[in-house]
Amino acid sequence: MKSTDYTKVRGEIKSGHGVASGIGRDKRYPEGTLKQQSKHFLEQGLDLSTYFMGTINLDISPNTYEIKNPKYFFKNIDWSDYIPPENFYFFDVSLHYKDKTYEGLIYMPDPETKEDHVQIPNMLELILPKVKGLEYGHCVDIEIKKGQLNIITN
Repeated sequence: MKSTDYTKVRGEIKSGHGVASGIGRDKRYPEGTLKQQSKHFLEQGLDLSTYFMGTINLDISPNTYEIKNPKYFFKNIDWSDYIPPENFYFFDVSLHYKDKTYEGLIYMPDPETKEDHVQIPNMLELILPKVKGLEYGHCVDIEIKKGQLNIITN
């Protein structure tokens, strides 16, 4: 694909709630929410087994985003006994770090159905293979496929 097919945006790696990976020690999800959800995504045709079972939180402030045409959209996923079913969006993403490119997905529980661990509107959660050396505070560039998720520059 041509680079004109993608929107480039810079962001800063931030700590999140730690529930996607399970490091947040939420007793409801000891293995992490993403591992528990991934079984339901697989049933819908999305295999996350090649990715790290956690998310990288990227603050793209002052920019925000607008959902357009996701790569995947899953409706009413009943993955937890503790919260009502949720909708999930996924978008193509490439992360550039230390002269390497990592292909993955932006993972977005639908803000309209999410009741717990809500993100700020400038935060994108990335699902990628393990990225060695990436730490909180590092700034990275990502590329998002145009037409899936629009970046609004502020």
